[in-house]
Amino acid sequence: MKPETITLISFGYFEKRFLDEIKYDVEREFQIPVILREGYLDLSLYFDPSRRQYNGNSLLQDINLQFASDQAKTLAVFNVDLYIPILTFIFGQAFLNGRCGIASAYRLRNERYGIAPNESIFIDRLRKEVIHELGHAFGLIHCPNPTCVMRSSTYVEDIDQKNWSFCPKCKKQLNG
Repeated sequence: MKPETITLISFGYFEKRFLDEIKYDVEREFQIPVILREGYLDLSLYFDPSRRQYNGNSLLQDINLQFASDQAKTLAVFNVDLYIPILTFIFGQAFLNGRCGIASAYRLRNERYGIAPNESIFIDRLRKEVIHELGHAFGLIHCPNPTCVMRSSTYVEDIDQKNWSFCPKCKKQLNG
């Protein structure tokens, strides 16, 4: 059974127009209304000083406990560098067929890689990550189709190469 809504919660400062644009595209892709909210967590609790990053596993667990509900899929958006113990960094993660996911904008800006800023590219990358992680929350696994939003992304270039929409196979599974 599909939830009635998707809730996007921003933790930290994101320009409203970024979130509005992403909201519109998420609604269009999932065909479910999206509610925007702001949230607060003491992120210092998730910071690992030895890595100078934030623990994505702990953050995801707490988003699930404190902000997610059974009536909506919830995606929390952060602007901190996330990791899980087995990876150097992550762009996001979600509970497969679960209530929530997280995504981070931290590694999505061109400036992080010594390239000139480009707002359009940044929004496109964030949109893809939000839709990708929500796809996992809706039960989709990584897709081998190189242009599907559900293709795994290890590097930012991988994000750039895929579309922000589901391939026909994933779309069918999502609506099935």
